[in-house]
Amino acid sequence: MHYKFSWLHPSSRYIHLEVSATGISSSETFIQLPAWRPGRYELGNFAKNVRNFRVTDQNGRLLSANKVTKDKWRVATSGVTAIKIEYEYYAAELNAGSTYLDASQLYVNPVNCCVYLDGRLDEECSVELVVPETWRVATAMKKTALHRYSVKDFDRLADSPFIASPTLKHNFFILDGVEFHLWFQGECKPDMSKIITDFFIFVNENMRVFGSFPSEEYHFLFQILPTRFYHGVEHVDSTVIGLGPSYKLMTDLYDDLLGVSCHELFHAWNIKTIRPAEMLPYDFTKENYSRLGFVAEGVTTYYGDYLLFRSGVWTSSQYWPTFTERMDKHFETEARKFNSVTESSMETWLDGYVPGAPHRKTSIYHEGCLLAFITDMFIRKHSANKKSLDDVMRRLWLEFAKQGKGYTESDYKRLIEEEAGAGFDYYWNNYFYKANDYTPALSEALDYIGYRMEMIPSRKFHERVYGFKISEAGGVTKVTDMYYMSPAVKCGLSAGDEILSVNGQPVKSDLNEWLEYFGGNEHTLRVNSNGVLRDIQLQGDGTMWYSNPVVREMEAAGEVRHNNYRIWASKG
Repeated sequence: MHYKFSWLHPSSRYIHLEVSATGISSSETFIQLPAWRPGRYELGNFAKNVRNFRVTDQNGRLLSANKVTKDKWRVATSGVTAIKIEYEYYAAELNAGSTYLDASQLYVNPVNCCVYLDGRLDEECSVELVVPETWRVATAMKKTALHRYSVKDFDRLADSPFIASPTLKHNFFILDGVEFHLWFQGECKPDMSKIITDFFIFVNENMRVFGSFPSEEYHFLFQILPTRFYHGVEHVDSTVIGLGPSYKLMTDLYDDLLGVSCHELFHAWNIKTIRPAEMLPYDFTKENYSRLGFVAEGVTTYYGDYLLFRSGVWTSSQYWPTFTERMDKHFETEARKFNSVTESSMETWLDGYVPGAPHRKTSIYHEGCLLAFITDMFIRKHSANKKSLDDVMRRLWLEFAKQGKGYTESDYKRLIEEEAGAGFDYYWNNYFYKANDYTPALSEALDYIGYRMEMIPSRKFHERVYGFKISEAGGVTKVTDMYYMSPAVKCGLSAGDEILSVNGQPVKSDLNEWLEYFGGNEHTLRVNSNGVLRDIQLQGDGTMWYSNPVVREMEAAGEVRHNNYRIWASKG
């Protein structure tokens, strides 16, 4: 299969693709465009960006091509030996998993826009870019000639993003024989010396967990945007990371740069090579259901932060606030009472990554991170600090990924128990497979290293007294969320209501200030509810609703806990 990328007018955002295939021998050929992209467990429906789809034979004769599904075509190929598929792909979205074209760059995630032939996923693929000779190309694909590349099969093509541009900034370093490349696209001034120093340290810490790397080289592709942005997508030998605003790259955004980069690098092992059995191989035509999202994303979220801390790139004052944010996501939603993290792993396919119905699902990222921390402490405690979650992940790498096998839920649990030397049923049944409050397990895990969790009432009046959250964008105050069975719910307030006044005073991005001014726990809100003006009589019930967790070091932790902490944090 040969893929050729070009364009006529970059401002149109349409990329022209030619896909050539020889060895056609059947009377019908089916052409498939992926329905989703690995790393985003929701349907992408990329075919919505395709126009002017046509197929010709070896003589240039137009063949009949009819859609049989939203992203699959059937082509009559009786007597045909070779075909050329041509189409245009609309590339107007710029994020870490999209495809984008303008005058400054051709940025492609092939899984969005490259078709393949049924039954021929294992064939070598070649790529040709029709771009100016002076442009540089950031990619992990093997270079065969100027702007020409090859990969071993379609799975690797789908997993090989690239950026072609005249403005790419580049540097690299070598660690244990592996080349790690840094590519920056967009207006930015990266301090390469500082970045390479920090990246070298946390990359080495990642390598220490697993012992070896999945590929001979790895490419960090950074799309630096002028506006606020944060997104990363993992691949076996590369990652694309979007960050903004660009002028904050080396200041306010630097911790984000480190955090997301360490997270995506850990994915090179965890999910790209260490895969659930249900995802080996990927089926690009439909949902690939698995309950193991809490490992794929949750364990990676834990290690993405933790490895920065234990390697010394982050201090404790950088690590614990980030960990607290993970806890806050758990405690701010009552979904933990209705939906387990394993169920949420399945349901990313249902409503993707949007908030969805209130308090319906938990986050495989944040919930999974907390469970990974709990699991790590469980193993350390029962093995007298001789083993840790590192050992489980290393065994998944050596015994499954390197053997070409996918792992199951029972495999993961078994490895935890074998490394800990203790049964894990209580945690598995009550926290992984049951909707529950993590407080007991989190408190126990933190206690092991001499820390405790404290719940601090929200500083915002409407959150702590009435149990509702708001947004104040553009001077418009809207209800965004409400705590389950809070006074806000019982008094008739609804998500989406616009708050116009409190006790007769107009509200202009200052609801909290007015509530604090009036004091007490009874107030009248005037709201616009889907065009209907209503008066809501709010009355608190004395309960502190939204609270924020804070992790604090114990004042008298004792030498045993201090020693546990030093071992976990690699500080002694």
